[in-house]
Amino acid sequence: MAKKSPDKTQKTNAARLLDRAGVAYRLVPYPVDEEHLEATHVAEALGEDIRQVYKTLVLRAGKQLFVCVIPGAEEVDLKKAARAIGAKKVEMIHVRELLPLTGYIRGGCSPVGMKTKLPIFIQRDCLELEEMFVSAGQRGLQVAIAPRALVDFTQATPTDLTIEK
Repeated sequence: MAKKSPDKTQKTNAARLLDRAGVAYRLVPYPVDEEHLEATHVAEALGEDIRQVYKTLVLRAGKQLFVCVIPGAEEVDLKKAARAIGAKKVEMIHVRELLPLTGYIRGGCSPVGMKTKLPIFIQRDCLELEEMFVSAGQRGLQVAIAPRALVDFTQATPTDLTIEK
């Protein structure tokens, strides 16, 4: 994986942070459909397997905020997320809170470079992948990165977070 993106795609804060740390990644642009910001549509636009495209969710346990990074077609299991953070109950933050709390908007929330450093939990299955995709911090741009590199850089805790199918 190249450290620098080979095209002229504008760098996001997330990309600059990865560059500064010497983390290998690729920036991968895709056409945005404002009506369909779901990860399944992102995977389709990228032409990638949905099992490699992850979404970044921000949750709250009382006053404690934390992040869950899970496969795009999966749902977060709130009980598992609560166990991960050591709380009895958690909930997703409201979409209107996302920008002021993280610096990111829906469809462009990255686990890299949030306004405030939050605990991050990532679906442990990602470590079986060679490459995964997460938002680069804006709609229409993904970071392709080795899962271990993302886990190490973000200091994420790999754990089981998704609803069993």
